Amino acid sequence: MSDDVDGEAFRTFRSLIESADRKFARVRDLPPYGRGPLYIVYYRKVFKTYTRLWRFQQEHRRELVAAGLRRWEIGEIASRIGQLYYGQYQRTSEARFLLESYIFYEAILSRRYFEPPLATGADLGLRFKELRFHARFLLVAMLLNRKDVVMTLAERFRALVENSKSVFRETSFKEWKQVLQEIFRFLKADTSFTNTRPLRYSLLFDAHPSSLPYIARLHKRRVLKLQDALLTSYRRTEIKITELTLDAYRMIQCLEWEPSGSFYQVATTESSDNGACSDQSGASGLIDINLFADMTDPSLPPNPRKAVIYHPSVSHLMTVVSTICEELSSDSILLIYVSASGKVDQIIPSEKDSSQLKPISQDSYKNGSSFRQAPGHSWLNSSDYPGSLCLGSRGSGGVNNLFPEDLIPFTRKPLFIIIDSENSHSFKAVIGCYLPLIETKIPFFTLDCEDSAIPLLLCRSESKSGGGTWSNWEKLKGCSIINRNSSSNPNIYSKLRLVIMIVDDRIKIGPFLKIHGSERGEAAALLLSPRRPSSVSNVDVEAAGSQFTYFLTAPLLAFIQLVGLKSDIDVDVCSSAESILSSAIAEWEVILCTSESLDQVWAQVLPDPFLRRLILRFIFCRAALALLCTLRKDNERLPVCLPSLPEPVSPDSPSIQWHILKLAETLGVVSHFEFSEALNDSAHR
Repeated sequence: MSDDVDGEAFRTFRSLIESADRKFARVRDLPPYGRGPLYIVYYRKVFKTYTRLWRFQQEHRRELVAAGLRRWEIGEIASRIGQLYYGQYQRTSEARFLLESYIFYEAILSRRYFEPPLATGADLGLRFKELRFHARFLLVAMLLNRKDVVMTLAERFRALVENSKSVFRETSFKEWKQVLQEIFRFLKADTSFTNTRPLRYSLLFDAHPSSLPYIARLHKRRVLKLQDALLTSYRRTEIKITELTLDAYRMIQCLEWEPSGSFYQVATTESSDNGACSDQSGASGLIDINLFADMTDPSLPPNPRKAVIYHPSVSHLMTVVSTICEELSSDSILLIYVSASGKVDQIIPSEKDSSQLKPISQDSYKNGSSFRQAPGHSWLNSSDYPGSLCLGSRGSGGVNNLFPEDLIPFTRKPLFIIIDSENSHSFKAVIGCYLPLIETKIPFFTLDCEDSAIPLLLCRSESKSGGGTWSNWEKLKGCSIINRNSSSNPNIYSKLRLVIMIVDDRIKIGPFLKIHGSERGEAAALLLSPRRPSSVSNVDVEAAGSQFTYFLTAPLLAFIQLVGLKSDIDVDVCSSAESILSSAIAEWEVILCTSESLDQVWAQVLPDPFLRRLILRFIFCRAALALLCTLRKDNERLPVCLPSLPEPVSPDSPSIQWHILKLAETLGVVSHFEFSEALNDSAHR
């Protein structure tokens, strides 16, 4: 009779497992940025199924063990629940879901569900489950900023990989060794400075009471709040763990609230039958564990939702932007952050080689190549367009470059755009590559093409000699030469993709369209990175992630890196530097909010705490780089904002320079900066 009861319980358990697996696979395949009632229904069903499954195995544990249930199967269920909560966090950016995931993973680790029984010995399949679990848990702990747990998990993961290589000699663990290398490279770059404030927005450190009355006045105008953010990054040699890059990680942390310590509470609520979707106030209670902290702070608004995409195709990126814009409310703004390489490894042909360049044809553009050139020249190939961001090659081949004009259709909604790339300049002006000019005397005309995908513009000579001829270009098939002054359609210039102009006897080729001034309804705010990073030393600052993103997310650490200081700064000195920077930002915040020349684009987003902090940190970044002695006349190493911010917050402003001077004095690096004479005189009095 007992065997029948055990068998019935085991069959029910297996049936629940199969049902849960099907629903889990369905939810796992959903894009994390998906919204709407369909996603809520799917998640509710899968949580309800796993709640029932977990409770069933708790209530019938003795019968199931007698029938052959193994500990790793219990761990697998708990791991799936942790993955579901992490998926919910990715979709909603609510920290409580991330904490739920952490709780389940912590229980799996403490109870050693994936460790093989001593009697059976090592099992390869179980070892892979254990490795995957550690990698997932480490990522969740990192996002929760549990650095001590992260370091412990990293060492355990290292030991597991090393043990796997010796125990399972016939199996390759190359991919896991790569993950291990990624983890420690990431941790080395992220934990170089330990005595630092959190990256998240903290009311204790980032809210400045002195500016609150001035911010409140801005509410009389139109005000936009940050509702959604799209974060994407791809660089060939970037620092990452699996698909989470260091730059994206810092931006994720920067766009979330830091819960106050007074709001860590002990919770004992149990889940209802439909799982976490019905109980929105606390954790599920499906696993009894000692650690249970509720990170929800009722005084704080929800985190902005974030869609994080790694190495996307341009079409995928456009789809995600379109999906988010479709659901963006009228009082909200979308932040788009792109960190990617620009046009790299460009080879500019010599004068003798340039004569071999062939004219452009419609067919060449249709086939994905903007120019045909002699074999061996890679100055402008199909994957290396001037004025674009390279999102990496795709397996299917073809162009995967993001152009400024690709984002223009989405400016029907308010956008806050951050571009971190050596090609960021292409989002603001007509720029490009230079080629030697062979002949002279070139008139001012456009090439009006039958195919709208191929238009080019040749501009009047700006050289001293007066320019050259267009004999090499008059043979273009399908194009007619039109004088600009006689063009019947002046709007043609708003559709051009490339510009060719003569500058000092060289042909300049570059993108024509830019976002600022070409919006379709809403003026966009743009923060554009320098074209090159800066440092007073020869150290590769990009080894710790993008310098521009570092300034936007951890400004003091970026400043310390800029001036070449090591991580072993005295704690008191670091605290004094934090106070100086905090006072500076508080003062600049008041200056911005009270400026009569503040553009409406900035005025409508300043009330949002996340966007305001990004703008103020941009001001600090621009000032620090502009005042660096080695960069005083190097505009390529300076960030740019569009539209322009008021003059009182420019690097030449006494208020800006004064605080940079005090910060440099505190850190003992004044010699690296060049301040105005009046400021130097007052500082030495």
